[in-house]
Amino acid sequence: MALRQPLTQLSKRATPSQISRFAATPTTSLFPSDRKQLATVVPPVSQDATSSKGPTAMVFMNMGGPSTTDEVGDFLSRLFADGDLIPLGRLQNYLGPLISRRRTPKIQKQYAAIGGGSPIRKWSEYQAAEMCKILDKTSPETAPHKPYVAFRYANPLTEDVYTQMLADGFGGGKGGRAVAFTQYPQYSCSTTGSSLNELWKWRQRLEGKKASGEVSDEGSIKWSVIDRWPVHPGLVEAFAQNIEKTLAEYPAEKRDSVILLFSAHSLPMSVVNRGDPYPAEVAATVHAVMLRLKFSNTYRLVWQSQVGPSAWLGAQTSDTVTNYVKKGLHDLVLIPIAFTSDHIETLYEVDQEIIKEAEELGAEGVKRVESLNGSPVFIQALADIATEHLKQGKSCSKQMGLRCPGCKSERCLESKKFFMGQQAFL
Repeated sequence: MALRQPLTQLSKRATPSQISRFAATPTTSLFPSDRKQLATVVPPVSQDATSSKGPTAMVFMNMGGPSTTDEVGDFLSRLFADGDLIPLGRLQNYLGPLISRRRTPKIQKQYAAIGGGSPIRKWSEYQAAEMCKILDKTSPETAPHKPYVAFRYANPLTEDVYTQMLADGFGGGKGGRAVAFTQYPQYSCSTTGSSLNELWKWRQRLEGKKASGEVSDEGSIKWSVIDRWPVHPGLVEAFAQNIEKTLAEYPAEKRDSVILLFSAHSLPMSVVNRGDPYPAEVAATVHAVMLRLKFSNTYRLVWQSQVGPSAWLGAQTSDTVTNYVKKGLHDLVLIPIAFTSDHIETLYEVDQEIIKEAEELGAEGVKRVESLNGSPVFIQALADIATEHLKQGKSCSKQMGLRCPGCKSERCLESKKFFMGQQAFL
């Protein structure tokens, strides 16, 4: 929901996931005890064939969320300790812990209200495992494919996943290949870029340095990246089918007049003005879905989860719903177009705040489209994207190599240079 007060006075209606999506650069984990919690346990995967190109680690990357209410405190502490994510100036080390401690009880109640924690880990692990089963059949030359999930601010953390991969026989002098597969279909420096920067940082630290200080490439994991997929036909089809299913719940005489509101997490205008590609790529997804639906309904792209006092990309989802309802437009369908599974933004912000407020205003026709979650169409799309990537033999998309016009981050530059440089090993 929209927040207009300073970060030191965060709204009671803000969620931690509203903040976590916008980490601009990586930071070192301040919680060594978290490393005791190893990465996601990798379940057995079916194996139809192996070759010199396998095995392949398939690493799903996302910002994550606390799986239990007990994890909320550490989750918030990581968020507020990051000066690039939430700049608090010279008082960062004091204000960060203070804000996180004050926020924890309220945020724990929000997670309790959606079942005791975020389901994003459950869905990510399921999607990754099911995709790998398909990949073993569609890309036998790179089998077996082992699924991993690496989160930016929640367990399993990127460093723990990398450590687990080394223990599983990838890298550490043994070589092997891994694919970093972003679970944000649309690229943003604050989401995919941040996760890749974090992965690059831990690769440099954990894969061993020479006496000269340089990181050794010999025997290390060879990485490639699936960095964006906003208009993939399978993704578009999965969204379209879920929308059609929801529209079918309306009476036939009302169905064509239902307004479709595609809702994506907003970005600060400072990030947008820097040249971040996210707004354009989200709009591309929306247009592709509407093409598939043959523009059956009127629609708008709106933005949710504004945080802090600065200007953010709008119009805001909550304001849009309220304004339409007050104008007598009560049949609205909310579509989480930039999220591939349920989490706090869908289950709490949309379901328990936005839709509830609309109902209190007398609108009974406001619904949310089901998230992609375990959709077989979506999981097949993931497998198709990964299969194509593995067969192409490219380290990343050409677009990933182009920095934002206003980018001044040296970390971003070095990260991009590393992943693009992996082409020589593929």
